[in-house]
Amino acid sequence: MILPSKSKRIFLLDVVRGLAVFIMIIVDAPPTPEIYQIWQHADWEGLTIADFAFPGFVFAMGMSAAVSTSRRPADFKKIFKRAVILFIIGLLFNNVPYVFAYFLWDNFSAADFYNNAVEHLRIFGILQRLALTYALGMLIVKFLEDDKKIICAATLLLIVSSLGFHLYAAENPFDVNNNLYDVIDLAIVGANHMYTPIHDPEGLYGTLSSTAEMLFGFLAGKILIDNSSADEKFKVTAIFGAVLLLIGGAWSFVDIISKNLWTAPFSLITAGIFALVTAFLLRGFEVIPKLKSCFQPLASLGKNPLVFFLASNIGLIFFIVSDLWGKMFAATIMGFISVPFSALLFCWLWAIFWALISMAVDKSGVVIKI
Repeated sequence: MILPSKSKRIFLLDVVRGLAVFIMIIVDAPPTPEIYQIWQHADWEGLTIADFAFPGFVFAMGMSAAVSTSRRPADFKKIFKRAVILFIIGLLFNNVPYVFAYFLWDNFSAADFYNNAVEHLRIFGILQRLALTYALGMLIVKFLEDDKKIICAATLLLIVSSLGFHLYAAENPFDVNNNLYDVIDLAIVGANHMYTPIHDPEGLYGTLSSTAEMLFGFLAGKILIDNSSADEKFKVTAIFGAVLLLIGGAWSFVDIISKNLWTAPFSLITAGIFALVTAFLLRGFEVIPKLKSCFQPLASLGKNPLVFFLASNIGLIFFIVSDLWGKMFAATIMGFISVPFSALLFCWLWAIFWALISMAVDKSGVVIKI
């Protein structure tokens, strides 16, 4: 649904959402495997800049939910409808590469399309995880309401997630080849409908801890919109973020930090970082009001985050399937200073391109909502 942006928006919230989208665009776009490791997802365990993109989006979704429910409580019909639409868009998005391949590749037949798009359709994905996280998180918020109960619910989700891994395989809970996360996906959707035959980074079990992250974002959003002073909001949000970081760090002695499994410490640490980012942006915009103009591109991205996530990825998929992405890189800045540096610069230029487009859309005052 396309609506004019008439409601009063919270600039900081748009910036946080836009930051998550900006990182997502960068980390999806390497034109070569030769890019700095910090800008690639950790293989199985660990934490890189790339690993902050998706949890940042989840955290911002929680903040946004706090703002929207303060204006108008969400009803079950709206929650269900939005979750279903997001899930369906995610399923369709998973088939975009095969649509382009069918029209652009001479050797990609209708049978090949059917095999990939139907028989091997990937069920889960980023938007599907967002849909399930949103639905579960909003139901918890609607039923519990009280902040202390929401904290308890988030904690319980993390405990259940962690316990599941340890109860399933006490000796090696997070083994690459044998863990509860993958066993659940294999049992429910099957190997033919996962990202790889043995693992899906957006699998079903990770929804537990990603929902906890959304709830942490919800609580940060409530701090952002309360009636206290900006100084008080900064202190409370900074303390909140620091506490999440400390708990996540302590928890990492028991569970690994893994985006692939969205483990409890991964959820706590990334939520803590984004809470701290929110706090320091809040303080920065208060102390230096002109700083807002520097963050306007991110705020513009954050007003239509889903649109620019999809548009940038569909554009990227087209260039990759048509074999233009690598050629564009080779014909422009490849080898500038070094291949890893030029590859990262290429990704940044791609993200900046979409930020500029978002600013043009922003000037029209249009916000596209689901």
